[in-house]
Amino acid sequence: MNAVAYKSKTLTAGLAMLFGTLGLHRFYLYGPRDRFGWAHIVGSACGVAGWGLLVTSDLQSPAGWGLTILGGISLFSAFLAAIVYGLRPDERWDAQFNADTQRKSRSGWIAVIIVSLSLFVGAMLLMVGLAVAFQTYFETHDTPNRLSQ
Repeated sequence: MNAVAYKSKTLTAGLAMLFGTLGLHRFYLYGPRDRFGWAHIVGSACGVAGWGLLVTSDLQSPAGWGLTILGGISLFSAFLAAIVYGLRPDERWDAQFNADTQRKSRSGWIAVIIVSLSLFVGAMLLMVGLAVAFQTYFETHDTPNRLSQ
């Protein structure tokens, strides 16, 4: 008889918050064949390559911006997953992931802390990313106006 493993909601949310860009929360829930878990890894690799292009080009590489945006999508979707998993009621979690096990979830304050940290860090990184993107855009597109004056 094949035993079904218990899936912890708190551990899943923690994995999404800390290692979500590597897809570990997806691999924990669905196994190593999960396509979205591998998409996180590809997106993160694109983001790292894009950031490298941006750093070496003084934020002027269009390819670097595109690749960095892909990495950002992976990053922010991981924080969002941590929030969604952490806020899901225990009964719904057990119905989806622990229906064939005898153990039932009992989330506590750790899940609340993970959700709070994910919201705080994710929002902060989003604001920093938008600020850098807008500043770079307006600095590069305002230069011809300054030269003509």
